[in-house]
Formats: sequence, structure tokens, C-alpha cells
Amino acid sequence: MAEEVLLLGAWASPFTSRVELALKLKGVQYKYSDEDLNNKSPSLLQYNPIYKKVPVLVHNGKPIVESQVILEYIDETWQGYPLLPKDLYERAIARFWVKFIDDKCWPALQKVFIGEEKGREKAVEEAYEVLKFLEKELKEKRFFGGESIGMVDIAANIIGYWLGACEEATGVELLTREKFPKLSNWIDEFVSNSVIKENLPPRDKLVPFLRHRFGL
Repeated sequence: MAEEVLLLGAWASPFTSRVELALKLKGVQYKYSDEDLNNKSPSLLQYNPIYKKVPVLVHNGKPIVESQVILEYIDETWQGYPLLPKDLYERAIARFWVKFIDDKCWPALQKVFIGEEKGREKAVEEAYEVLKFLEKELKEKRFFGGESIGMVDIAANIIGYWLGACEEATGVELLTREKFPKLSNWIDEFVSNSVIKENLPPRDKLVPFLRHRFGL
């Protein structure tokens, strides 16, 4: 029986993009269904009745939800390109940074672009603080995963691609090469990778989408 892999996602979602990038790096064939989150499909409500959000990976009829969980599932299910290191300690460290990006970094960045103008200065300072941790973690590495893109790099697509689009949409400059030289170099490396570059949403489509979302 042929293997069936379906991804329910949203084209402008960095969390959907994470799953697509992982599948592409692994060489997994899949079908993609773009969801209208204002009019959620019966499939989305069926497969993710608790959170009712994307992404959802459906593998042979069995749904997996939450991008962090999906990334680990992909890495454990399909051989080939490894997303996590083999060393158990290094795997734990990678999991920590993925969680840090979702729990600390993403909320801090959202406050900068979605929060009220009067609180923006404080929000920018808070965002600087979390970005400094990532800057330090890169050390002299090409990617968070070393010489190749790994799970932390995929999770950090929020910074590697969406942050720049948010900056362009709002006119708020946050991550500069002067303040964050290592992160800036990492972004250049990340978006230059052929698999990554070919599977990110078009910038000329994403920026207007974000402007509308931010009410600009």
C-alpha cells in the first residue's frame, strides 16, 4: 500500500513552513492543502479538534499536530537527512533551543510588530535580549546545527525569513548586522540554501499580507 502524507497548512505561516522544509530536506513526497483559517475545513477540525490550527501532518490517516512535535516525528519516521544530532546531549540542547524560539523569541518579536506604539521601545529591548542569546549560541558555526541545517535552524525560520518580512512591512528595523553579525551571517546562509530558498513563500506576496495583518 502506498504511503500517504498530507500536510494541512497556511502559506504565510512560519510553522507550516517549518514542516514543509523538513519534508523537503528529507525528500518525503506529500500532498499539501492550504487552509483558510477564517473558514476552517472539516478536515482541519477533524484532525486537530483541540487547537483547530495548522500545521497538521497526516501520515497514513493518522494526524500529528504542533510543529515541534511534527518535526521530531518526521526525523524519527524517515531516514536520510538528519534533523537532530546523533549525540544525546546535543539532541537535548537542540530541543531546548527549539523550545526557546517558540516560548521566548516568537512572543517577543510579536510584541514589537503587533503591540501598541507606546510600548514598542520596551518591546524592542526585550526582543534584543532574546536575540542576543541566539547570537551567542551560534558561536562560530555556520548553522545552529553545525555545518548543515538542522532542527533549530528550521525552527528559527521565524528569524531567518519572517522577521525580515515583518521589518519591511512595518518599517521597524530590529535585526541589524551591526548588532547581530552572527545572526545576520546565519540568515544569509539559511536563505541561500537551495532547498530553503525554493520552499519559502514569495517575499512580494508575504510583505503585503503582513501589512494587512498589522493593519497598515
